[in-house]
Amino acid sequence: MMSHLVDEAAKVITNVPLLINVVSRRVRQLTAGHTPMVEVKSRMGFADIALQEIIEGKLTFTLKSEEELLA
Repeated sequence: MMSHLVDEAAKVITNVPLLINVVSRRVRQLTAGHTPMVEVKSRMGFADIALQEIIEGKLTFTLKSEEELLA
């Protein structure tokens, strides 16, 4: 994983545990065969792709309210 991508993505999603969860979920999707939403450069792993997607604003998240979680 490229550390400069982590630093840049952390500026977009400042909550580190949330950033880890978003990247983890996207890595699972990419591993399952989903198409990357960014240009893949050489030596980019799935985590790097997910981080680049966050940096470019192509990968976002929505927090659910407690009511939605309990429903």
